[in-house]
This record gives sequence, structure tokens and C-alpha cells, in this order.
Amino acid sequence: MDVPLLSANNASLKLGNNFVFDSITFRVNKGENWALIGQSGSGKSALLGLIAGKFHLSAGSMRYHFHEDFLALHPDPDAHLTFHKLIALVESRHHFRNLSNTGDFYYQQRYNSSDSEDAQTVEEYLGSIKAYADIPSYWTLKIVLQKLHLETLKDKQLIKLSNGETKRLLIAAALLKNPVVLMLDNPLAGLDVQTRAEFNTIIDDITRSGITVIMATSPAEIPPAITHVAVLKDGTLMQMQAAQFDAKAFSSSDEDHINRTELSDLLSLSANSPAFDWIVKMDNINITYGEKQVLKNVNWYIRQGERWALLGPNGAGKSTLLSLINADNPQAYANDIVLFDRKRGTGESIWDIKSKTGFISPELYQYFPTDNSCLQVIESGFYDTMGLFRASDAKKSAIALRWMKALEIGQYARQLLKNIPASAQRLCLLARALVKNPTLLIFDEPCQGLDAHQQQHFKSIVDIICQLSNVTMIYVTHYQHEIPDSVTQLLKLDKGEVVL
Repeated sequence: MDVPLLSANNASLKLGNNFVFDSITFRVNKGENWALIGQSGSGKSALLGLIAGKFHLSAGSMRYHFHEDFLALHPDPDAHLTFHKLIALVESRHHFRNLSNTGDFYYQQRYNSSDSEDAQTVEEYLGSIKAYADIPSYWTLKIVLQKLHLETLKDKQLIKLSNGETKRLLIAAALLKNPVVLMLDNPLAGLDVQTRAEFNTIIDDITRSGITVIMATSPAEIPPAITHVAVLKDGTLMQMQAAQFDAKAFSSSDEDHINRTELSDLLSLSANSPAFDWIVKMDNINITYGEKQVLKNVNWYIRQGERWALLGPNGAGKSTLLSLINADNPQAYANDIVLFDRKRGTGESIWDIKSKTGFISPELYQYFPTDNSCLQVIESGFYDTMGLFRASDAKKSAIALRWMKALEIGQYARQLLKNIPASAQRLCLLARALVKNPTLLIFDEPCQGLDAHQQQHFKSIVDIICQLSNVTMIYVTHYQHEIPDSVTQLLKLDKGEVVL
């Protein structure tokens, strides 16, 4: 007989003026583990947030049977032990605070030596987490450090972790809370090839320890431990056993329509871009933080019009290398670096460099303010600011809207960035990188969080831009299929050194 763990009955959720889903019924029984599947914006993250108690139902009911069972077994529990404390949710953004507890982390903090010290280490952070319920748990500090491959990172400060290392840390922290239900929102995003391959084993360990897993993921990345699949589409929920799920049937088959003439017109708005011999010229680059050498004797030479893939595992030094190119790292002045034919430290400002560069990264997404409208966010790309801090310019706003339409997100123009799906937020930041037609495009995991159609659409746009212009590009990804066809050169890092 099936024993219910949690259930939603005729549940409807409305965010803003739109229904995310309407009158859905969803039940998770003990012993089941679920994958949530659907196109970007279909409501996967919203459903996880609803179960976690972040949102209030517009109609229907939500019942937490596991909480009722816990109270029955513990007749004199902590008065504050609500159902929330028996659930752990790992989201796409973290919420780390400075060691001084005076504020959240900020973009570029990891590269500023004094501020980067104002952060807990991995071991300190995990050691501060307490289980919600006083019940013996398999997931001890020693176990999570081992299983999530964090032992070598124990003394590393949180702000200095790579995107993939941060994802592993967040999962470890969630397990230390000894939850009844663990919910993971796109957990494989940002993980390198080896960690993704090991992820199935990690999920096996989690489910065997008695924790129920509910995860939003792509159709092609469902772990074997998952027993059931729920497909969100057009506000409805279709449920089935995992053995009945055919990933190919749910892959994107939408025909991709790209207005090549419109892209050509947008690129022609700055057709008189300057010519350079060297976009990047790095000789014997070394970057050290304390006793940790992050980059060692790196040489990299990029001529105008070249398109490079920058590859390597989590923690290889890719983000640090890009920070030297994007004028975010003050250690650039202590190294032999030429950007746009000009040696660093000869009087140029960081704004001179940023004016020629379009940039997107998981860190920029993490720290970008969300209180501007999407159109304002994209227009801010003309000024290289984290949001629009001046009156909108009608001509620039019109160009920003054209880029939004090219990336199929025009419908979000007047909405606040924080009120749209995470995938659309990322596409807004991609449009922000493109809007001024920069000389150099730096795309650090640009397809993270996008569904199959969005990935292919963006990849096609990048290839057309490269065909129609002399733009230089650096492209970072952990997925081989995401690399645009226009990429012809490769630099691979491992442990801070060039290996290919």
C-alpha cells in the first residue's frame, strides 16, 4: 500500500498576473523519487518553491504528510519545527553572506584581496549547519566532504569557489540538515564532466539513506534512482513511472526561425569597430591567493576574429583567467598582459576594456541586481553597469528590445528581472552582452539553465553573428554539444596550467 509523503490537490499557483499551473494534483509516496521535466518557464522551479513553502497557493491545498507523521512520533517536538525545516531546497542561486554578516557577497569580491578574506571557509560553513531534527543521520560532515569531493576544498573560502564547486557545497549543506525531502533545481548545471558522471552515484547514496529526492532536470539527465517523472507543460502536469518515460519524445522539435536580416541590421549599427592585432596577449601568467596558485605560467594569444573554446574541470582556473581579460582582477597589473593592443597598467581604465567586451558568466547571473525591468537590464549593457542608473535612452532602448526579440524574450521587456523565469533572466544577460556589438564576446557557460530549444537557438545566433562580423569570442562550457560551430581553437586548463 502506498504511503503518502506529500500531496497537492487541485493546486493553482499565480505569480504576478500569470498562472504558472492550474488545478494540478501531485502526490509523492514514501520510497518514490521524482524528476520534474519541462521547457524553460514551464513551472519546474515554481513547483519546487511551492513545495518548499516559498509561495502561497492561489487555490487548492498542499499537505505535508511527513510532517504529520513526524509530530505523531515526537509528541513533544520543538515548537518551531514546521514542515519547512524537514525540507531542503538547493536553488540555482546561493545566499552566502560575508563573515562579518554585514551583507551578501558581491560580484568581483573574490578577486579583491581584502574583501575576499571576509568569507567563511568550506569547513566553517558546513560546520555551522545543524540538522533540523534531532535524529541520527548518515550525512555527517566527514561523509559529505568525502561524497561531494570537498575534502581538498576544506580551507578554501566560499567566495573563491568555482561555480561547480559551489553547487557541490550547496548539496552537501542541504544533506547536513537531515531533510526528509531534498529538492534540487537543475543540479547538474555548472558541473564538469567527471562530477556529472559521479552524480548518479551521489543520488543513489542519498536515496538509499532514506531521503526522498525531487529534482528539476533535463530529459536526458535523469538519474537511475529516479522512480517517477512529472512533465510540466502549458500549466498542466502529466505523471508517469520513470520506466515509461521516453526522453526523445520530450526533446525539443520546434523549428528554429532566426531573422538573419535583422541580425545583420543590428550588427551594422556599429560597423566601424576598431581593428586590433592582439585582442589578448598573455605571457607567463601567474596568479596566487595566499599559498594557493590558481594560474601557473599561462600563455595565451588571441588575434582579432578568432573564436576560442576555453575548457577544463571545475576549479581549473577558467574564471580567474577570464577575470584578467574582463578587467575584474587587480592582479592583472602584476602580470604581462596586453588587451586590445595595449599593455595593462599603461593608463587605460577598466571601462576602456569593458567598453570593448560583452560578458556573461554564472557569477554575473548570481550577483546581478534584479529590480530593474528586463529592458533596463539589457540597456545597461551599453554602459557596462550592473543595472541602469541613468535615464533610459530611447534609441538604445529600442536596440535592446530588438535583441530581446532576436532571443525570443521580447514578451518580458517591461517585467522586472526578478519576476521572470530563471532561463529568461539568463537570456536577458546574454542580450546585455550582445547589445553594443562588442569587439570581444566572453561567454562563460552561457547555456546554463536553458532548455534544448533555447540552447540551439542561441548557438545558431552566435554562429550567424560570427559569420556576419569579425567578432572575437571566448566560449566556456562543460558540454561538448553546446560549443558553436564557429569555434575553431581550443585552450584547456587543469589545476591552473595549460594542458592543451
